[in-house]
Amino acid sequence: MKADALTLAHGLSFGDLYDRDGLVRLDGLFLDALGAADGDLRRRLEAARAEPDSLTRLAESELIIDLAPHLEGFIGGLFGIGAELAALRGEHEALAPIFEVRRNFVQRRAVKKIKADAAAALDGDALAAGMAALLGGPVTELSFARAVAGWLADEDTNSQALATAESYAAWATLSDAGRARHDGGVLFKEPGKLDFDHLVHHMVSEETIVGDAANGATCHRLDANHLRRREGFALTDAGVDLAGALGEANYCIWCHKQGRDSCSTGLREKAAKDAAANAAPPPFRKNPFGISLAGCPLEEKISEFQKLKAEGCSVGAFATMIIDNPMVAGTGHRICNDCMKSCVYQKQDPVDIPQAETRTLKDVLALPWGFEIYSLLSRWNPLNLTRPYPESATNKKVLVVGMG
Repeated sequence: MKADALTLAHGLSFGDLYDRDGLVRLDGLFLDALGAADGDLRRRLEAARAEPDSLTRLAESELIIDLAPHLEGFIGGLFGIGAELAALRGEHEALAPIFEVRRNFVQRRAVKKIKADAAAALDGDALAAGMAALLGGPVTELSFARAVAGWLADEDTNSQALATAESYAAWATLSDAGRARHDGGVLFKEPGKLDFDHLVHHMVSEETIVGDAANGATCHRLDANHLRRREGFALTDAGVDLAGALGEANYCIWCHKQGRDSCSTGLREKAAKDAAANAAPPPFRKNPFGISLAGCPLEEKISEFQKLKAEGCSVGAFATMIIDNPMVAGTGHRICNDCMKSCVYQKQDPVDIPQAETRTLKDVLALPWGFEIYSLLSRWNPLNLTRPYPESATNKKVLVVGMG
């Protein structure tokens, strides 16, 4: 579409989105809309802008999370995409039973009641047929989750159906055949234990010596089912779908609430008991490979954006990401994983934050005027409490030297 096909609300023009005066006006319109919806929240925002250093990290996070849905609604009205945003939120809400049932039924009930050896001995085909009969159709993750959520509301009446569902969930989660049937899914996915001596999975090792006996080597290769063939410069990894991203966002425990979001700020050694209050922070911990667990170099608000994404607030989650990382299109999966290394989960699979980040970006770009929304939020972002819009021009000339 051409820029002149975009009709903005509030009498704004496309050029206003690229002009400081236009952005200041836009910010005023947002504050007015926010005040009309929640006067106390507007006062909190204005107080935070006046004295941003007075906020604790938790208070800043809470304010951003409270503001994000209002920003998303304002963006929807500004670009005339309220219906599309509602549809996107509906897609998130439709998947919600999967993560509720995964946490409260599959992980806390089924796999604790039925151990791996017993699960492997179950007849998966018979269980699948029984579940299909109960569901009245094929066993999909969503149909399973919706049915179980309904049965749990009246356990006495549905005890037999729940027993079948428990057996199926344990088989699908713990047995090789079950995992193969639901490969790539999120409902029957259990975090694996981290083994730093075995990080590359799906490896096939052949005892055959390549070369002569004196100078040869054992041949290691990936299983053929896990190979992706390079074809020119085409992308071979499209990333996860929405369910996959929400699986990671719901696996996250949103530990910014406890000040333990090490994915963002790094994982440090414990401070000495007699350390002074104003002492320098202890050094970052290192993993078994000696890599410093410093977290995201940009200190992106990861826990906060994942909470918002899990709640279906996609534009709000995106705006939270780009407070500290406006070039988010250059990070995400396939690019960096410093955050994963420093995740609070150090003994099991970490949250795949880059996948959630990339999917959040793609969901915004897929909206009508998605690029324009991204572009706007990189210049005007009311979730950025210290600089919601550009400073006034200084008219100074700047020399930028180097290739970095």
